[in-house]
Amino acid sequence: MLFQNGKLKVRKLKETDKYLLAKWLSDPSVLEFYEGRDNPFDVDKVNKVFYASEEDEIKCIVEFEGNEIGYIQFYQLDDKIKKEYGYLDENIYGTDQFIGEIEYWNKGIGTFLVTSMVKYLVEHKQADRVVMDPQTRNTRALKCYEKCGFKRIKILPKHEFHEGEYQDCWLIEYTPHHA
Repeated sequence: MLFQNGKLKVRKLKETDKYLLAKWLSDPSVLEFYEGRDNPFDVDKVNKVFYASEEDEIKCIVEFEGNEIGYIQFYQLDDKIKKEYGYLDENIYGTDQFIGEIEYWNKGIGTFLVTSMVKYLVEHKQADRVVMDPQTRNTRALKCYEKCGFKRIKILPKHEFHEGEYQDCWLIEYTPHHA
């Protein structure tokens, strides 16, 4: 387990989680903002994207009250991305997440997950900032992230190819208040 905060647990991805990811990433409600409804996943695609990838993300499953409900990944931004976003030599982490079990939506669990992950990154990875790049049209996610202390920094025009067209995204950041 990576960390626990009350009823919320975040643990690293296991081989058997591929079936959960395939279930969640074939649900049009989940895909509307994560990967795209025109891009459903089966187990083979999950294996290629989540298990065969050489990328440096730490991929995790989210559990709430003992139930596996979602996915979160975090990663340290490389110099190329930091430059693209306008950052200097800081320790910056990014996250991506979704709640795959839609009956857990709109219950404050996403806010609890994001605040818990930010706390983990600041305390255990010494993150100077935590950033995300949600699509500008994803108002529900943006409200969640703003409740967690993220601020909108700038629009990233045509940043993400989603459902056949490039979408504008917000660069949002959380900056911890150092004493």
